[in-house]
Amino acid sequence: MKKPHPTRIFKEPEELFNAWIEYKEHVKQESFKWIKVHFVGKDGERVEEPQKVPLTMEGFEIFCYDNYGTVKHYFDNKQGYYEVFGVICSRIKQEIRQDQITGGLLGFYNPSITQRLNGLKDQVENTIIEQPLFPDE
Repeated sequence: MKKPHPTRIFKEPEELFNAWIEYKEHVKQESFKWIKVHFVGKDGERVEEPQKVPLTMEGFEIFCYDNYGTVKHYFDNKQGYYEVFGVICSRIKQEIRQDQITGGLLGFYNPSITQRLNGLKDQVENTIIEQPLFPDE
């Protein structure tokens, strides 16, 4: 017996994209909740600086779950049921990756974590050249 497809909470790709835009606005608003405090100058004047909150797939999924329902299946697209959403899902993933990489490069986010999240790594190639102990003369 074939499993029924889950009910689509978004009927059209544009609706998913609109949820993405709402999520990005939500993240901007969240930035004002994460405050870094600095003490500046000889008198130690307190300066509060809102932090840039990164875009994440997990954050988007939680935002959608709280406001619409589960969206993971749109991105997994098992059995091709959500094929029409592929372009939007790909765009969302690319924007998240771009935000994280750029934020890491500019120092807004921890570069090590950004590298790990996005599968980036520094690769060093070591070549061992054996030198004979007593070279032939």
